[in-house]
Amino acid sequence: MQQLRALLVGAGGMGRAWAKNLAASADARLAGWVDIRPDAAAQAASDLGLAGIYTGAELDRALAELRPDFVVDVTVPEAHHDVTLAALAAGVPVLGEKPMADTMDRARAMVAAAERAGLLYMVSQSRRYDARLAALRRLIAEQIGTPGMLTADFFIGAHFGGFRDAMPSPLLLDMAIHTFDAARYLSGADPLAVYCDEFNPPWSWYAGNACASAIFEMTGGMRYIYRGSWCADGHPTSWEAEWRAVGPRGSATWDGHGAPVAEVLAGDTGFLRPTEARTIAPDADAPSGIAGSLREFAHALRTGATPMGECHDNIKSLAMVFGAIESAKLGQRVAIRAL
Repeated sequence: MQQLRALLVGAGGMGRAWAKNLAASADARLAGWVDIRPDAAAQAASDLGLAGIYTGAELDRALAELRPDFVVDVTVPEAHHDVTLAALAAGVPVLGEKPMADTMDRARAMVAAAERAGLLYMVSQSRRYDARLAALRRLIAEQIGTPGMLTADFFIGAHFGGFRDAMPSPLLLDMAIHTFDAARYLSGADPLAVYCDEFNPPWSWYAGNACASAIFEMTGGMRYIYRGSWCADGHPTSWEAEWRAVGPRGSATWDGHGAPVAEVLAGDTGFLRPTEARTIAPDADAPSGIAGSLREFAHALRTGATPMGECHDNIKSLAMVFGAIESAKLGQRVAIRAL
């Protein structure tokens, strides 16, 4: 199988992580690397021992000279729109980092550009590629049935320093999309409306609101309830959050660390109905994180299959983020519109 040739855009920390994954991939190889900072891509390639690849600072020139099979966009969110449109206009599919864009209008323009070009644009929602999350999804579908309520708790005292400490809505803008997207993945439901309260406690080291609670109305009548804080020292949750799904045949939980478990009904009498435990072992061989999204993107390019994170689907998760932020600003329930 011939490897697909990738042009990587962005040579920051995540760019280097993507370069390592491309170098280790059987599906693709790193053919070129660009960054708007002069010599940044060349220095990153040298640091990682990646010889013989194209490096530069001009995306348009690299697209014309390399004619890659796809672009990996690992720039800052504000640049995703321009990078994606340039690649699609050049006839090159795009695998982009989350979030899709820094505004909903730009995200919609990116989806429209993919439609016009007839090319694949996928967002790497890399935390979906977790065998434990996939096992929880199966437990919900196979054991407890369609959930009426799904909850996620995320509490971590993250002392990053840098841009997150100064940005508005750091939890919702930078992190919550992972948890919101996982809720859609687990339930198969899409967002209709949200009521969100966002705030910052007195001890917070963030300038923007680092705490939020939100109730999402989802298709099928389900409610998805999110509680989170990025300034919660002590008793941290997993970065994958702590989950509970409640369905007609029982409940399933996952602490974000080990294997998920379910308790399903085993009888129909008694004040508390009897239950029995069920579990599904995660697939130890499933590729995780960036490696998982890269493999699925390559498979989609070769077969025409629709991958997770395809832009028409992923924009629904982004809409949950901006819907929550709008609700918090207005202090009221708001409807969610993706496209």
